[in-house]
Amino acid sequence: MYRTAATLVIGSVLGVLVATAAHAGGDWNDEGIGWQGYEEGLKKAAAEKKPVCLIFFTEWCPHCTSYSKVFHEPEVVEKSKKFVMVRLDGDKHKELGEKYKPDGGYIPRTFFLSPAGELQAEISTGRPKYKYFYSERDAKQLLASMDTVLAKSK
Repeated sequence: MYRTAATLVIGSVLGVLVATAAHAGGDWNDEGIGWQGYEEGLKKAAAEKKPVCLIFFTEWCPHCTSYSKVFHEPEVVEKSKKFVMVRLDGDKHKELGEKYKPDGGYIPRTFFLSPAGELQAEISTGRPKYKYFYSERDAKQLLASMDTVLAKSK
């Protein structure tokens, strides 16, 4: 009986770990958003004259996992078509993470770049601290910033 109970507990724990690992970092709606790599994204932005939405995340970050759900919202998916969407794992792109941290290296961080690849640091959540940490539960902040970027680029 003891071995059976222990085996069940271990099996349950392993099942949870495997399920968690499969969704580590979140489901960013790769199909609906069309995420690009950094270099490819900057080239595409310049060629298509579209602004860039650049997001830094990590696989282990619970806030990133929650934030990823925002990219399944139909309005975000639709508006993302007017941007080149770039998502980078901060652990794998540390040198770029250093380049884009005007108020710190927290995650997730969302920035907007001009079609020429210039950081538009003034486009943020409006908070005095963690200015580029958008709501992980509500797309309104992100959509408002996207609208501001689009209006500015006309």
